[in-house]
Amino acid sequence: MTVRKTGDWAVARRLLTGAPVKLKAAVGMALKQEAQLLRKEIVQGITKQAPGGKPFKPLSPLTLAARKMKGRGGTKALMVRGDLRNAIAAIVKGDEAFVGVPRKARGKGGKAVIDVAQVQEFGAGPVVIPMTPAMRRFLFALLRKAGKKPEGGSGRGVVVVQIPARPFLRPAFKQFEKGAQKRFLGRVAGLMGMAAGPTPDKGGS
Repeated sequence: MTVRKTGDWAVARRLLTGAPVKLKAAVGMALKQEAQLLRKEIVQGITKQAPGGKPFKPLSPLTLAARKMKGRGGTKALMVRGDLRNAIAAIVKGDEAFVGVPRKARGKGGKAVIDVAQVQEFGAGPVVIPMTPAMRRFLFALLRKAGKKPEGGSGRGVVVVQIPARPFLRPAFKQFEKGAQKRFLGRVAGLMGMAAGPTPDKGGS
């Protein structure tokens, strides 16, 4: 059997033989820096509309028309009020880090942001909703606003709603994984004064 070692073993060996207390502190600080870097990656992905470098699909004319009718402008996805982007957090406890949308996060209207995050990340539907006269009037007005010709009679009918997936976490995680081991080891080494580690702002690039 042949064993092949990969990675910077010289640096790893020096770290493991360093003072335990100093090593623990360095690992904790490096973990916090990496968590903040991942949070920044996710937030910037939403701001730039391209998480992990993968652009969002443009919003549909109906979605844009609905925004205007509700008095909300803008054409960017996931950024009507900024609740989702603002809820993204980096929480470090011990030797574990959570980066994402906490279950306790609430938007301006008190709605759980985690529900919105799950729908956007994975999509939802189809959901069949019985149509009321008020809903029909709103839908027809929405279609006209979007430049589409309303069709259908005045019967009760139903409306089928399906929300397409618009991942903003998984692409960012995948991008963040690139060089993560080397970057983390470099941070720890730098904090222990053994090597020049990457700075949190530059992300170790």
